[in-house]
Amino acid sequence: MNGILLVDKPGDWTSNDVVQKLRGILHERRIGHAGTLDPMATGLLTVFVGRATRAVEFAEADAKRYRAALRLGLTTDTQDITGTVLRQEAPDMTREALEQALKGFRGEIRQIPPMYSAVKVNGERLYKLARRGETVERAARTVTIHGLDLLGREGEDWILDIRCSKGTYIRTLCQDIGEALGCGGCMAALRRLEAGAFTVEEAHPLEEIARAASEGRAETLLLPTDTLFRGVPAETVGAADEKKIRNGNPFRTSWPDGTLRLYSETGAFLALARVERGLCRTIKSFFEV
Repeated sequence: MNGILLVDKPGDWTSNDVVQKLRGILHERRIGHAGTLDPMATGLLTVFVGRATRAVEFAEADAKRYRAALRLGLTTDTQDITGTVLRQEAPDMTREALEQALKGFRGEIRQIPPMYSAVKVNGERLYKLARRGETVERAARTVTIHGLDLLGREGEDWILDIRCSKGTYIRTLCQDIGEALGCGGCMAALRRLEAGAFTVEEAHPLEEIARAASEGRAETLLLPTDTLFRGVPAETVGAADEKKIRNGNPFRTSWPDGTLRLYSETGAFLALARVERGLCRTIKSFFEV
């Protein structure tokens, strides 16, 4: 069983919980995911099964899109509503004031990773230090907010549509917006809508996946591995060059420089490759071994 499985992650599950559950459902040990979601978050989790796990590194760099609920006036140690309250007030906030504040968070911004995150400092995960009540200095990182739109208000929360680069912490973004407004803030809810070219509308709840597996049709839910690279040009190789690819050897070609998807004459996806000055080398192979 090989391919990409788009999962609609439920709330209160870690991304690793989903992977462990799928290993039992699909009876496959080789399962990984790209782009960790917080336990309280829901939505699109891109999962790779079998030989497709070799593609995880390429998906992790994909841009993401989220719908987030920003609760102003509440600051917590986890930067979301599940944490211990550090500060609370009832801000008199207008839409116009919030819209003005959002302008400062579009484009390239600097973020300090939250203590409750999987980032390592001196070889130890920050969340483990945080659980022991420790706080350490963290280096700021540059991320890109490609889009940040205010959709409206639901109860006490402001709803944001966010399109961002790899490595963006939406919890931190919510807190930083609150700090910029002088009232504090945190994330009240989060749903991932897109990851790269994939959307949550294509994703399957765990119950649906379990049902399909029990009926012997789980593979029908898998997308081909090369779907991840559908924006990359494709070429077909002959038998001689296919043999070189399978042996890990480069080959000469007249193709122009650039990245390519390579297929056998039978249509099997062989590899992602790079052509430079007439020499084609494999970046990552995906054929069955």
